[in-house]
Order: sequence, then structure tokens, then C-alpha cells
Amino acid sequence: MPTHIIAVANQKGGVGKTTTTVNLAACLAAQGRRVLLVDIDPQANATSGVGLEKREGASAYRPLLGEGMLAEKIQHTAFERLDVISGEVDLCGLEVELARAENHLQRLRLALDPIRATGNYDVILLDNPPSLGILTLNAFVAADWVIVPLQCEYYALEGISMANRILGQLRDGGVNPRLALLGVVMTMFDRRTRLAVQVVEEVRQHFGELVFETYIPRNSRLAEAPSHGKPIIHYDKYSKGAAAYDVLAQEVATRLKLPNSGA
Repeated sequence: MPTHIIAVANQKGGVGKTTTTVNLAACLAAQGRRVLLVDIDPQANATSGVGLEKREGASAYRPLLGEGMLAEKIQHTAFERLDVISGEVDLCGLEVELARAENHLQRLRLALDPIRATGNYDVILLDNPPSLGILTLNAFVAADWVIVPLQCEYYALEGISMANRILGQLRDGGVNPRLALLGVVMTMFDRRTRLAVQVVEEVRQHFGELVFETYIPRNSRLAEAPSHGKPIIHYDKYSKGAAAYDVLAQEVATRLKLPNSGA
């Protein structure tokens, strides 16, 4: 089976991007998939969200500058089948340093190629900064798929229109012709509010079946989990947030045509 690389991205902050990356990775792993989470956000919240410390020198920073192999940065987590390449604040410097480098948009793809070639992972998930800078563009060039989390609020569509345009430019310009939108996931959904329902309807009008059937609810347990260094399925597996991400992971596996796992 091929390794699928998925970038989870939205240039708008506060939309549940890292929450989605961490919990999707954990649920896919719990369902029996072998998952690598790569944190290329300098805030490194995905790293702490799976219980790892943000350590200097543990990130993709040096390998993306051509110093060492990215595979050497892989760390195991406390959760079976879930590995991580952590983030760190030094990644901020890449926005400037890579801009002057040769093949500056292909650095992450080239660094991930040997990991992908091993076949050790079914899915590699890339958590990105809340911007469309060089790090996120590297993720788009490395990825096969993009998942865009959208908060159920008035400005939701603004977050996806620019990302969608850039995906088209990278694909049509030949930089990454295989890149495609795997889906849009609606986050922070509260069915009691008329606005949330209206936003979902509007997004569905634009993207149709690309919108995942699963909506991620506003959920206090989901908000608490990162402070305990655990994905929601390991923090409170009976919460609404855990149930939602578990079903979302099944949807993602179906869209990727992953074989049924043994878990």
C-alpha cells in the first residue's frame, strides 16, 4: 500500500487545525493504521498535544536546510502506531532561510521521500502554521492531499478560498500535479445556533461532497485534552469530541481507500 501524505492547513488561526491533525492522527492509529505526524508549525502545539516536549534540535529544521536526515528526527509516542517529528520555535527561521535556498519549495518533499519509501507508514500528516508562507507551501508540494478545517463562523469561506487558489496554482503549474483537496472538515459546530447551520449549508453549496459528513462539535473535553498531552480518544474516549474524530478518521480512511485494519 502506498503512503498517503496529507497536509492539514488553513491560513486562518483558531479554526481547529492542530486539534484536527492531532486527533485525526491518533484515531487513525487507534484504528490500526501506522501514522507519522510531522509538526512544522513553530508553535509546536501538535508536539505537546501528543505528550512530547518541544526540544531544540528535534524538529525538521536542520534536515530542511540539508543537514542530516529527517528520519533521524522520528520519535515514538506513548500511543501505539503513532510516531512524531516534533516542532520547535527555530522553524520560524525557515521562512527566511529557505527563501534564499535552491529548490526552496521542494525541501520537505525531498526530506520525506526516504521515509515514504520505507513503507513504514500508511499515513503521514503534516501540521502547518496558520499562514500560507514557505512552510505551508512546502507541505502542499510534499502532500498528495489537503484537509482544510473550517470553523462554523461568518468568515469561514475566506479561509478556504485563498488556499484553494494556491492548490490550483501548484497543481496546474506542475509543481505538484497530484495535489488534491481530500475534504473540508467543519469544526466548533454547535447545532443550537442558526449561524453554524447556515455556514455548513453555504460551505456545502461551494464544495458539495468534499465536505466531510462528520462535524466536530464544540466540546469542553476536546479543549482540555491538549493540556494533558493526550489526544481526545486517549483523554476521554466517551466524549462527543472523541466520537466525532473517530468517525472522521473512518471517513478519511474510506476516501483514501485504506484497507480495513486489524484493530
